Amino acid sequence: IMNAFGLIQIGLILSSTTIISSPQCNHLPLQQRKVIENSLRLLDKMGKEFPQQCLREKMSFRFPTQVLQPRQKETVGVAIEEIFQHIFYIFSKNLTLAAWDRTVLDQFQNTLYLQIEQLEACVIEKHTQHCWSKEVSRLKLKKYFQKIDCFLKDKQHDLCSWEISRAEMRRCLQLIDKVTRKL
Repeated sequence: IMNAFGLIQIGLILSSTTIISSPQCNHLPLQQRKVIENSLRLLDKMGKEFPQQCLREKMSFRFPTQVLQPRQKETVGVAIEEIFQHIFYIFSKNLTLAAWDRTVLDQFQNTLYLQIEQLEACVIEKHTQHCWSKEVSRLKLKKYFQKIDCFLKDKQHDLCSWEISRAEMRRCLQLIDKVTRKL
């Protein structure tokens, strides 16, 4: 498996992108819904209930919902790919203090990785002026995930920081699910 940093690099290189229509790409919204449902199930399964002692540490990261509301379906696909890459990256490092089922965590990472590859196969470079909402969306996503990453680092990747991040990724995937159901 390619390292997480490499995946982020690939995502950043694809700055002006659009979805091409091929038979496998036409079924993408349906496939994404299945992947998201599976990912949510794995997120729940990988850990136990949210620890009570972590409630006082809860934090609001404020997901930039506007990145999932552009007019074009292709743009939403690119945003979703970017989100999956960030989630994959976060869940690929310093997990020693996370009290999670490793097998389920591996399944979660593999599911995300395969979906990123699938999305990348449907995305090609296009030389147009409307690089998905002129990079604003990409920067908002980057800032959002940097907040989570900094939070984990500040808390030295402790159990509560991982549980709070897991809960946040759950919310993030639920938002994507809501959007893909409308597509």
